[in-house]
Amino acid sequence: MDAQGNLRLGTEALPVTAERLKAELTSRAAGNPDLRMAISADKAAPFGQIVKVMDAAKEAKVKTVNAFTKEAGK
Repeated sequence: MDAQGNLRLGTEALPVTAERLKAELTSRAAGNPDLRMAISADKAAPFGQIVKVMDAAKEAKVKTVNAFTKEAGK
């Protein structure tokens, strides 16, 4: 997640909306019940957007979610 709250998914860093993220997570969790997720967010990212991502993971039944921030431009 960048400083503006824009989301990217996976190692491919595919741009996604919050709705698309939830659908992708649901699909991936259905195929892998042990799916883990890491949220990498810019330090300036809107906290509300981080909460939306965490809520999407919970609704998709992702069991493990880790979150960390990074300085802008790193």
